[in-house]
Amino acid sequence: MSQEQLHRPQQEPIKYGDVFNVSDELASKPITPKEAAMMQATENQALGTTQRGGPAAVMQSAAAVNVTAGLINRDDISNVARDQGMSVSETKVGNNRVITECVGKEVVGQFVEPNITMNNPGSALDEDAVTIGEALEASALTSAGDKPLDMSDAAAIQAAEMRATGKNETEAGGLGAIAQSAATKNTRILPFTEKTTLSDVLTDAREKLASDKAVTKEDAEGVIGAEIRNKPNMRTTPGGVAASVAAAATLNQNK
Repeated sequence: MSQEQLHRPQQEPIKYGDVFNVSDELASKPITPKEAAMMQATENQALGTTQRGGPAAVMQSAAAVNVTAGLINRDDISNVARDQGMSVSETKVGNNRVITECVGKEVVGQFVEPNITMNNPGSALDEDAVTIGEALEASALTSAGDKPLDMSDAAAIQAAEMRATGKNETEAGGLGAIAQSAATKNTRILPFTEKTTLSDVLTDAREKLASDKAVTKEDAEGVIGAEIRNKPNMRTTPGGVAASVAAAATLNQNK
């Protein structure tokens, strides 16, 4: 082994502390495929589905990066996950569900699931109405456009794309997939100038969407729910994806 190899810094795997607001005991543990699978199974059992942009999805992305980079083995599992397991609990607050997800005793996700029904988008765009693609492009032009894209942004973009296309899955190679990949990369310790920003992904968003539609109140609620359930403070980013889609829905409703 050369001297250059000996002194080359070793890449670190993505740990829980890189993507979740948790204490030191869990924060230092790498995220593994087994743990991501455990969380996905727990979500499915408790909620009937894997939450888009939720803890299981975040863990799956992080684990995939760790394995692909050769930083962990597929069979690795932390002592916290092995000994204490995963849990998902649900409580009702008014018409909404408050869902709390934990690894061991550590909360890795707590969010409000709005009680809404996804509408099938029309094939035609209303004349003069603001579309989802236009709303996404608008967020790229705000002050939020210069911030590094994070998991809450990616979840909101994925939700917006699914609303625009009418599909219940992220398009392969589409805008949501691009955003998820960028958010995962940004979890690494990189110089600020090397991080992908919101505007990097959302500029020309209309061209990156397979289809588009006018923004409705239901669309805005879905995007807001996706964004806040991936943020520890449960608040949307000023000028961000959810805020821009909500503003577009208000404009359309007032026309």
